[in-house]
Amino acid sequence: MKVLVLNGPNLDRLGTREPLIYGSTTHADLVEMCVAEGKELGFDVEVRQTAYEGEMVKWLHEAADASIPVVLNGAAWTHYSIAVRDACSQLTGPLVEVHISNIHQREEFRHHSVISAIASGVIVGLGVEGYLLALRWLSLKK
Repeated sequence: MKVLVLNGPNLDRLGTREPLIYGSTTHADLVEMCVAEGKELGFDVEVRQTAYEGEMVKWLHEAADASIPVVLNGAAWTHYSIAVRDACSQLTGPLVEVHISNIHQREEFRHHSVISAIASGVIVGLGVEGYLLALRWLSLKK
């Protein structure tokens, strides 16, 4: 079974962007971790990252049309993008929203997610391990 792990803006900067908040794991490391975990769980995991909102929307449409489960870190779009939220609402497979940091312990504008209400589940504040936990949860839903 295919699973898409989709990352929004600035997540390509993992490892160098605010390491006290996001840790030292690079995006390439994250890709490797997710693909390896997916393989162990019997998934074909594809990890994608974009800074372009329209591209993210198209990827979500692709997942909706094929009933592909999604692990989504919408990054900044989490807090304001109705376009990403509306694309997520069309998903026909499970959606797990993931955030590396605990968004509720950060700036007030990060406390609200427009995606959480339509997600199957939300994982925040557990570092990059949150992605692996999301994949493990999806394996229970096979």
